[in-house]
Order: sequence, then structure tokens, then C-alpha cells
Amino acid sequence: MNQFKLSLGDLIALLTAIAFGFVCFLSSNFFTLGNFNQSIILSVVIALLLSATALGTKLLKRTKSNFKTYFIWEMILLVLFTGLMALFAYSPFPHFFVVGGQKEEIQSKLSASILQAENMFSAYEQYAETRKSLYNSTLKSVVNAKNTNPSEYAAYGFQNSGVPDNIQIRNKMFAINADLFPSNYREMKKADSTWLANARNIVTSWKPIGIVNVVKEVEQNSKSWLADLVEFSTKTERREEAQNFTYNLSFDNVKTHFTTLGKPTPLSIVLAIVAYLLMLLSYLVIPRDFRSPIGKSRPRRNGKYDINLKN
Repeated sequence: MNQFKLSLGDLIALLTAIAFGFVCFLSSNFFTLGNFNQSIILSVVIALLLSATALGTKLLKRTKSNFKTYFIWEMILLVLFTGLMALFAYSPFPHFFVVGGQKEEIQSKLSASILQAENMFSAYEQYAETRKSLYNSTLKSVVNAKNTNPSEYAAYGFQNSGVPDNIQIRNKMFAINADLFPSNYREMKKADSTWLANARNIVTSWKPIGIVNVVKEVEQNSKSWLADLVEFSTKTERREEAQNFTYNLSFDNVKTHFTTLGKPTPLSIVLAIVAYLLMLLSYLVIPRDFRSPIGKSRPRRNGKYDINLKN
């Protein structure tokens, strides 16, 4: 065979194989819920197999000797390429389009999960402000009744030490505020709100790679944030009676949309056929060597033609 040179058809075949492999990467990334390494390896193997077999058929067709032998190998490689394309076009290539077909339902479920996570912080702050208000009212009542019920006055930690009662109430309110909103609360809320805003943008924009992380992490993160808020609420002040913060988290099952394989869609079938033809473009357009008898015919005595496969 003559030396291989990269033509425009070859470049188209390579780029098409890479594009086909990239879609397979996205499909695998969906199915594995973000197993990046496995998805990359799979897509690279697919792209290499398709490009190697597609370009290999072209090289065999361009042979300048051993025409019959190379023609047999050419047909074997062509059948192998076609079989691989059919296999990958059935799975994993179409899975990206199968998941995309459920886009609106997935977006709706994820948006609801993000919204309830966002509302959790507002609910906690309302809970905390309610506790503070009740505690403040209780402290004022205790101070007002200190002469008739001095034991309760002392039980709440008030002291007749010359410090005005309103200052002592202020100090106690500072303490409950510090317990309910520790120093890291604002930073935690800011970081979490940033993550949620970014997640909402990914879901709304339907970013194929990022959305898998949202699917995996939104439930896990929400439960972690709730646990932190509940932990903050467990701290109570002297003589304070309060229930821990509660918040109902419920999540629709979104993962099954990504991990359930479906049948090839009409769009994926059309794209796979186009990819098949583009990868074979170089093979289809290149002529055989003029000395090759493959495809040439010679007349028989009965007027019919015979295909000559001899060297």
C-alpha cells in the first residue's frame, strides 16, 4: 500500500469519530452519574475503534498490490466498522438523547429540590427570630415580676449587682443570637446560596456535564445543611424551653432518569447514520488503483459480465 496521507475526507472522518465519541462520553457520564474516568476511557476507545476501522478500509482500498487479498480484508474491516457503529449507535450513543427527551421533567424536579433548599434558610431564620422574640418577652416578664417572684428572677440568671436589668436582658439576647447564628453561619449560608444559585443556572441552562453533579449533590447537600441548622437550634439558653428546628425535605427520584437506558430515538438514529456516512466518506470517494481488477467486469460469451478478482 502507498504511504498514508491525511486528506480532507480523513479529517472529516476523524472529527466525526471524535464527535461521536464525545456524545458517548456524555451518555456514559449520565448513566454512571458522573464517573468521569470511566466515561472518558469508554469514549476514547469508541473513537479510536471507529476511526481506525473507517480509515483502515480506505487504506486497504488504495492498495497497489495483492488486490484480492486486500479486498477480502477490506470487506472484513468494513463489516467490522459497520457492526461497531450499529452496536454503539444502539448504546451508549442514544442515551444522551434519551435523557434529553426528559429534560423538562428533570428540570422541574431539580428546580423544586433547589427551591426547598433555598427556603430552608429562610425558614430557619424565621424560627430563630421567633425564639428570640419569645425569649425576650419572657425575660421582660421575669424582670417585671422580680419583686413578687425573686426566685424565678434568679433562676433566669439575673443578678442584683448594680447592672441594670435592660443591660442584662441585652446580654442574654446577645447570647441567644450568638447560639442561633454562630460566627460561621453567614459564611455557610453565603457558600450554600452560591452553590444553589449555580445549580439553578446549570439546571435552567441544561449543562450536560454540570447537571449530573446537581443530581448527585442537591439532596446530599440539603440534608447536610439541615443537620447543621438543627445542631444550631439544639443550644438553648437558661430556663428557655424550645423545640429543635424542623424542616421537611422531600426529593423526587431524578437519578432513575439518568440511569435507565432507553431505546434509540429518531434523532439519534439519524445522527448515527450521518456519522456513519461521514466516517466512510474518504473510503467511498477514493478510487481504486487503475490496475486493480476489483469491480471491473469482462464480457462472457453469453453476453453477461463477470467480476474479475484476480491479481
